[in-house]
Amino acid sequence: MTDSALLAASDIPVMQGLAQRVTALRPDLISAGASYGELAWIYGKGHATQGHTWRRQLWFAGDELVAWGWAFLPRRVRRDDGSVSDITGASLSHQVHPDHAGLVDEVIDWYDAVAAGLERTALPTTADEFALTRWAAHGYQPDRQALADTGDWTQLNQRDLTDLEQPVLPPGFRFRTAEEAGPQAAVQAHLDAWSPSPYTAQSYEGVRRTAAYRADLHVLVEAPDGTMASSAIMWLDHMNKTVEFEPVGSHPAYRRLGLAHAMMLHGMHLARAAGATHATVVCLGAPSHPKARGLYYGLGFRELSRDAPLIKPAG
Repeated sequence: MTDSALLAASDIPVMQGLAQRVTALRPDLISAGASYGELAWIYGKGHATQGHTWRRQLWFAGDELVAWGWAFLPRRVRRDDGSVSDITGASLSHQVHPDHAGLVDEVIDWYDAVAAGLERTALPTTADEFALTRWAAHGYQPDRQALADTGDWTQLNQRDLTDLEQPVLPPGFRFRTAEEAGPQAAVQAHLDAWSPSPYTAQSYEGVRRTAAYRADLHVLVEAPDGTMASSAIMWLDHMNKTVEFEPVGSHPAYRRLGLAHAMMLHGMHLARAAGATHATVVCLGAPSHPKARGLYYGLGFRELSRDAPLIKPAG
């Protein structure tokens, strides 16, 4: 049985349920944008302005979701610096349960139909060898630009939460949570780290409304002058006892002070107290993007999986 429509808030917990079941079996098959935390993060921050361009299809075996596709169709993106970008192609997030691997052909057929005539991209993982053969059979090829040394492919990194160091901040800095600091500070911390960005107070309100968000696991570092110098949201999957950092960022004026390192250690201690035994974080994997990877490797994370970016020309 299938079900196709605009993506709705009620779809996200169902899709997260599949993410949890795949994580328990084959975490290396969790594709980009399909993890428990990223589903909530991407939906929450973008649905108010971009939701009318999001199509989804769900595949069920009985009452259980076993595959889904989420198509991002052409849209206009406005950022806090006044810049505007028109996205003219389509991109796909998707997930297929490994016990129903053959459904990937239906996912591809649906995507080709809903994004007909557009340039299309997709992000399976390199571990999903069967799916990669099926994507190739449907005319998708490796995205050479995304895979270049300056490309934007990502890798998923993991570590367990045993043997955690104690975090150390420079004098005058202190840890806060979004619960303590409030929405305005949380939004400004994100914009300071990621500008130019489409993120707004409305985006953050959407994130806060997702069932998976916890303000006590949204951590920040406050500088002596009151600036929120670093921030990260953690998404706790109770079923798998794992926590995902997404996003992680620091104010440009406060980088190279060890703040993100200390903040993530502090976050891992909070996550462990909340029941987590394992943590993940995504970063750009190409050689020209070493900074985040270096931070995470310095914290004991190691690569679990990586994207296999694919593209199909318009037409």
